[in-house]
Amino acid sequence: MSNTYTVFLSDARNPEGPVRLRDGSWVFTEMDKGCVSWVDAAGQNRRTLAVTGLANGLTTDAQDTVYIAEAEQRALLRVGLDGAVETVSTGAPQERFLLPNDLVFGPDGHLYMTDSGIELATHNGIEQPMDIYRLPYNGKIFRIDPATGKTEKLAEGLRMANGIVFGPGSAHLYVNESLTGNVYRYPFDRDHIAGPRELFCNVMAKPCQEYGRGAGPDGMAFDERGNLYVTVYVQGDVVVVSPSGRVVSRIPIPGGFPTNIAFDAPGSRRALVTEAGKNQLLFVATEHDGLPLYTG
Repeated sequence: MSNTYTVFLSDARNPEGPVRLRDGSWVFTEMDKGCVSWVDAAGQNRRTLAVTGLANGLTTDAQDTVYIAEAEQRALLRVGLDGAVETVSTGAPQERFLLPNDLVFGPDGHLYMTDSGIELATHNGIEQPMDIYRLPYNGKIFRIDPATGKTEKLAEGLRMANGIVFGPGSAHLYVNESLTGNVYRYPFDRDHIAGPRELFCNVMAKPCQEYGRGAGPDGMAFDERGNLYVTVYVQGDVVVVSPSGRVVSRIPIPGGFPTNIAFDAPGSRRALVTEAGKNQLLFVATEHDGLPLYTG
């Protein structure tokens, strides 16, 4: 596959969480502005949809309602295309969210969200780059009913839980761990994790610690053939992993700080990558289209 890039936007402020809407337009977060932004399919018309604090990962339902893993508010929010924001959940009983990170709809219509597992002030207060590897991250996975806000913790013990995605057929739920480079998968049965996690792969070319602070996997997306695409921050690439867990290619990303990835419309054979080094959104050519996402 030849690696081709098209710059879609070049002035986003620390972008994350791209999601394609039904009409071909996109929403994404600009973390340095604390907002969710909307842009049309041509990249010409753009507006701030909502300012929430520190919006991180996004997903949408079938009506294009946007759901936000909001790190500063420690909450799951939703916002309509009219900009109206409401809080869906701030955590499970006796278990407040600490650092909401990324989220995805499951086949049961519920949202599955990662929590990196440490308070934002502690995460941001690191003075020495290597201190990040010594902090007590206890990353978690939560399941949230978007209609009622009912929230339950499904798993914990992850070293900075980040990207989350369902695999083909929803037989497994995949979650990555930013401080180790590991991607784990959990057996999934209808609406719950059905067994212990297993290591699916590691996406690092060398250990995270050798890059310094912040290197590791971030967003993830599957293509229709079951290949997993993982954006790897600081390492500067999108790592393509086969259905068997083998790294088959590494797509270098200009700027070096890819944060997340979402496939474009069927037939496009491309994906939109958010990149924080040059504050850009890039279309990257792929061999296959994306696996359709659940939308709730």
